[in-house]
Amino acid sequence: MRSHLLNDTTAESYRRSVTEGVERVASKLAATRRPFTGAGVEDIAPLIDRVDLDRPLGDTSAVLDELEDVYLRDAVYFHHPRYLGHLNCPVVIPAVLGEAVLSAVNSSLDTWDQSAGGTLIERRLIDWTAGRVGYGPAADGVFTSGGSQSNLQALLLAREEAKTDDLAKLRIFSSECSHFSVQKSAQLLGLGRGAVVSIPCDHDKRMQTVALARALERCAAEGNVPMAVVATAGTTDFGSLDPLPEIAELCAQYGAWMHVDAAYGCGLLVSPTRRHLLNGIEHADSVTVDYHKSFFQPVSSSAILVKDGATLRHATYHADYLNPRRAAEERIPNQVDKSLQTTRRFDALKLWMTLRTMGAEGVGTLFDEVCDLAVEGWRLLAADPRYDVVVEPTLSTLVFRYIPDAVTSPAEIDRANLYARKALFASGEAVVAGTKTGGRQYLKFTLLNPETTVHDIAAVLDLIAGHAEQYLGENLVHAAS
Repeated sequence: MRSHLLNDTTAESYRRSVTEGVERVASKLAATRRPFTGAGVEDIAPLIDRVDLDRPLGDTSAVLDELEDVYLRDAVYFHHPRYLGHLNCPVVIPAVLGEAVLSAVNSSLDTWDQSAGGTLIERRLIDWTAGRVGYGPAADGVFTSGGSQSNLQALLLAREEAKTDDLAKLRIFSSECSHFSVQKSAQLLGLGRGAVVSIPCDHDKRMQTVALARALERCAAEGNVPMAVVATAGTTDFGSLDPLPEIAELCAQYGAWMHVDAAYGCGLLVSPTRRHLLNGIEHADSVTVDYHKSFFQPVSSSAILVKDGATLRHATYHADYLNPRRAAEERIPNQVDKSLQTTRRFDALKLWMTLRTMGAEGVGTLFDEVCDLAVEGWRLLAADPRYDVVVEPTLSTLVFRYIPDAVTSPAEIDRANLYARKALFASGEAVVAGTKTGGRQYLKFTLLNPETTVHDIAAVLDLIAGHAEQYLGENLVHAAS
């Protein structure tokens, strides 16, 4: 079995195996004509259940053959231009190469003696991103598994900086369109979901600062502590950006920690034309960025940034076997001192490879392309009588709803839209997301693929309308019979 260990004696076997795997995936990508096959749980589950994990196949070629049946054939392929579902991006080749390198070397980024140069590369990328945010030399941060973890760590720091032992008095303010991880973090931090005060949004799905000001004033009057305000720069449903400068002023007035969840909107940091949309982010005490959304990186690749690196001490724990206090005194750069994780992948390498190959503007131009596409898609929807579109996009998300010609109940329209989404997914022709707004069921395009065209959007809209009309027509027949 030692023949399967990666080392100096098996380097050639490693080369052959990885090359064969890459060739299989490359062939699959080249032959993929739709984002999904339409296979259901009932189709895939028996294939996986039949695999006897106690009887290995013996070689990677046989495993790759099996993998075609249990995974590759029916995977959802984000690179396809008609994948318009969730916040999943196609990935750039330099980052995929970085993934292969980091997996093979397998550095762990918790301590210097497990990663060496990897530690310094991650730190350099944190400094680079912090500079793009507008932070000064005191800034710091660390890579995380994703936006939810970054938001959790930001709110942990905010809780500790609030300097009160009475957790029941702490309040977090976020918009009604903010990510669910804000409430989840409050629960994990011992505050309870009731500690999160939801602030209404305006027509453009941006936090209403007048409402925020009133809520902060009420919080102070009740003797509670405004622990943090979470502003969102790119909401999951609408891609909307909260008014950061105004929120920063209110945070300063009431002594609240300002966190900006820019998991989606962080691509604006490298945009050649839209960077101004993030003006005010430099005032935040902490920022979440997800490179695996708008920097076209493979999952996972995220980070938490803080204006004052000293606040990261609230996540520090010294273990004698790993990062003893003397290591900090000797200025040994152990990233575990800043992280909620211990063992941690060298995900920063993917971004490093991307920037060194394409440059920041290359990444930003791709993000600009999908934002431009969203504007064209919005015009298409606004001119189409079959659809009601919610807001003009700021980033690359479109939320809309099929509306039939014949008068019918809103609940029936809800069911038609739900049916259309499910039927489209089952057909494999395209993948779209869904959400609710105003209590009603809507559909959602999340445009993160520069290869997607207006023609693709128009074709998918026709498919959706066809499925919705089929549902309504069948229901009309059933009602009449």
